[in-house]
Amino acid sequence: MPKVEIEAERCKSCGICLTVCPRKVLKIGSKANSKGYYFVEAAQPDACIGCALCGMVCPDIALKIYK
Repeated sequence: MPKVEIEAERCKSCGICLTVCPRKVLKIGSKANSKGYYFVEAAQPDACIGCALCGMVCPDIALKIYK
């Protein structure tokens, strides 16, 4: 089962990953990292198909996808 892992401290909440996810797995969370950014979290982790589009477009390399 595919899994997306988010490195909260690297995420700056740009939202690019949200726009490319075909299954709308990710959302901007309600918790902030140490820099004050509300980092991305998996809203629907079971919906992930492991396409890794989110990880490819992330400018901060904050996402890891496991198949």
